[in-house]
Amino acid sequence: MPERTSPKQLAKKDRDRLDALYEQLKKTTHRTIGYPCNQAWDYSELFRFLEFSINNVGDPFEGSNYRMNTHEFECEVLNKFAEYTKADPDDFWGYVTTGGTEGNMYGLYLARELYPQGVVYFSEDTHYSVTKILRLQHTRNIMLKSQDNGEMDYDDLRESIRFNRDSPPIIFANIGTTMKGAVDNIDKIREIMDEFVIREYYIHCDAALSGMILPFLNNPPPWTFADGADSIAISGHKMIGGPLPCGLALARKKYVDRVSRSVEYVGVLDTTITGSRSAFTPLMLWYALRTIGDEGLEKNARHSLALARYAVEQFQKRGVPAWRNVNSVTVVFPHPAKSVMEKWVVAPNRGIGHLIALPHMTEELIDSFIDDYCLARTEEPPEDRKMPSSKDPRRGETSNAGLI
Repeated sequence: MPERTSPKQLAKKDRDRLDALYEQLKKTTHRTIGYPCNQAWDYSELFRFLEFSINNVGDPFEGSNYRMNTHEFECEVLNKFAEYTKADPDDFWGYVTTGGTEGNMYGLYLARELYPQGVVYFSEDTHYSVTKILRLQHTRNIMLKSQDNGEMDYDDLRESIRFNRDSPPIIFANIGTTMKGAVDNIDKIREIMDEFVIREYYIHCDAALSGMILPFLNNPPPWTFADGADSIAISGHKMIGGPLPCGLALARKKYVDRVSRSVEYVGVLDTTITGSRSAFTPLMLWYALRTIGDEGLEKNARHSLALARYAVEQFQKRGVPAWRNVNSVTVVFPHPAKSVMEKWVVAPNRGIGHLIALPHMTEELIDSFIDDYCLARTEEPPEDRKMPSSKDPRRGETSNAGLI
């Protein structure tokens, strides 16, 4: 190896700042329960690869002039996710992305290229990044109402399509909404298409978190390519876990072929959104799939679902109207008091908060949070405690239906 330039030594004040940040993150990580980042992972065996300037530029299936890559490992990851999403082996393509937003952007990009005059339909519970993507891509769109549980309002979808029948529908389906974990029903969406005899339409599924839960359920809701999805986005750092955000963009190959361009400089097809891509995150996902395996992933899903059910039961025993959707690890409750928000990292939105049960969490951690939450409830303004009725029949807070 060539001799490397020796970096200057950090000044003491700078090193102290790094040490303080490390201690702060170490302290905070155990109280981060409102955002989907599994912390039960160990990739130390891969850290040696950070010695190299590796780059997965271009299409992972086509090779590259820049041979400092992990394309081979990336393809193995993609083929495994093709199994999870029931993709047709002869009509499947994908790549490892920076995260869910890029995966959603890719799906909507393919849809717009396929149907330039199309209209994107998405619910008000859709992730905030989608409106940004639609602005960037200048795609016509209509925001739909949501049901109380966060699921798309299908009557609103039906009426919106009725008034725009001259434009191909592009459906952005949530397979687990950000705040409530609700799943939009693809079967119902396709029934509406059949009702209006619409043959040209596109369905993109945002399965950021649930994409690594639903494959391991006995009776999952429809969400895969076999169910009618045209593209799917899944996050890698959420249920699987890792130190770097990452995800997967998965799509029908016949649609990807329409946007591919050859680039002589790097000797690849330009089929991805970014040029240079991380070569470490595909290696990280490959390592997790090999060391955890399907049995371990199923165990993680079972643990997380059971923990979510436990959290709802404990909240309700204390008189808190907490609930969750069937097959969801997201537990919804009235907005926490300020003191709770200062101690715990909880996601708030429009009068509610939520915790997300993940593989690294325990019943003891849940109990500790609920104790703090209930102790501080007297500090909350009454208006912050308003929530939809916990008796909504669409919710699964007292049901084991769909659990493994």
